[in-house]
Amino acid sequence: MLPVDAELLIATGTADGSIVHCNDAWRSVIGPRSTPWARLSDDDAKLALTALGEAAAGTLVTNQIVSATVADRDDPLPVLLNFIPVKHEDDASKAVTVTGEVMAEPSTWMNNQTTRHRMEALGRMTMGVAHDLNNLLSGLLGHIELLGERVPKDAPDMASALQTIDRAASDGAALINKLQRYIRQDTEVHFAPVDLPELVEDCIKLTQPYWRNEPRRQGIRIDVVREFEPVPPVQGAATELREVFVNLILNAVQAMPAGGVLTFRTWHDPASGVNVSVEDTGTGMPEKVQQRIFDPLFTTKGDQGTGMGLAASYGIVREHQAAIEVDSTEGEGSTFTITFPSSDQEAPTAPTAPAPSEAPAPARVLVVDDEEMVRSTLTKLLKLKGHTVHTASSGPDALSIVDDTALDIVFTDFGMPEMTGAVLAQTLHDRQPSLPVVLLTGYTEPDVDVRHVRTVLTKPFKLADLQEVIHTYVQTAR
Repeated sequence: MLPVDAELLIATGTADGSIVHCNDAWRSVIGPRSTPWARLSDDDAKLALTALGEAAAGTLVTNQIVSATVADRDDPLPVLLNFIPVKHEDDASKAVTVTGEVMAEPSTWMNNQTTRHRMEALGRMTMGVAHDLNNLLSGLLGHIELLGERVPKDAPDMASALQTIDRAASDGAALINKLQRYIRQDTEVHFAPVDLPELVEDCIKLTQPYWRNEPRRQGIRIDVVREFEPVPPVQGAATELREVFVNLILNAVQAMPAGGVLTFRTWHDPASGVNVSVEDTGTGMPEKVQQRIFDPLFTTKGDQGTGMGLAASYGIVREHQAAIEVDSTEGEGSTFTITFPSSDQEAPTAPTAPAPSEAPAPARVLVVDDEEMVRSTLTKLLKLKGHTVHTASSGPDALSIVDDTALDIVFTDFGMPEMTGAVLAQTLHDRQPSLPVVLLTGYTEPDVDVRHVRTVLTKPFKLADLQEVIHTYVQTAR
């Protein structure tokens, strides 16, 4: 076994067996200068003294292994000692340099290695779970789109509810993507202009079951007041900001067990920036709680709280170069105010509907995925737009279909048994180089050679994404 500790044990001894100097590493393992062999057994101490005497007489003595008993280990610590004579002009040696190397792992090595392996396993497991969740969200979002096509025009409430579900599922997918990027150590966040009143309104709709439906079932009433002044858009990640406001809303609802008023305000102060506040008329907080409210693991909810909600929100706000403050009085309620840096952009005007893009002509499509739900959802969505759809549950099945069927494009999952999507793309390219292959994946970035893939769609995706790909790689090629 090679020594693990990098620090060398060094001492200087004399012929009478005493040690006149030793470094800290020697003292911590072998013993102090006054009793230099204190941690060795009697036999090992005799061995060391004999070697020291031989070296003092001019003989190089190496590879002497002794065992030292140290306080933080159950087992003795093996140490390799070398006794090196220090020569004088008369070729007689009276001093000896002793070096030592620890031949066992540090006491914390096993725990550190175990923790590292556990974290690596947790990371791999998390990536797998994220992949599976992306598959589930693909089915959910696809069926939301299918339902949206069937909602009567005279049912705006149903359409609004579907939009809220779609927003929640999309935000969930974005959070999974954030988790995947974090595990891959790719934490870059892409900011874009965000309309704060619109974003807060989305959060109000998303949390309606918590502040309206459930309280009313319990005979409690929580009223929501909106005081939105026009404000310039701020630069940010909408998904992460929605996480902040949803958390603030849920905390406010929990602070009003007897009901109350939840007020949202936006305003622009050129001197300070763009402001948004969430105010409740709940129980409020004492000063000592306000001082710790953003600390990780601090919670006033006992076993029901994790202490991470506001801490995570605080981190997101700081990432946006913004500030969050709390103003609270016991028995009167709390107000959380977030101030974003001022933007040079003007306050948003009512958006105009974008011109509809040209719908691709019906295409002959092959969908390859080992998940039946994903195949079924994709098939229904594509047929909704008039495409002819063939399906396969594996790479070999797909190849048999390609041999007997005229196709315009292939959508294939990446992670499949028997044959991955990347291998299928390579095989299809060898057989039909002009047939476009699109890779579908639940991972952020598949770590594979995708030279023969036209593009990669990350799950979950929308029907518009599929249409755009068909338009790009089929219609424009015709």
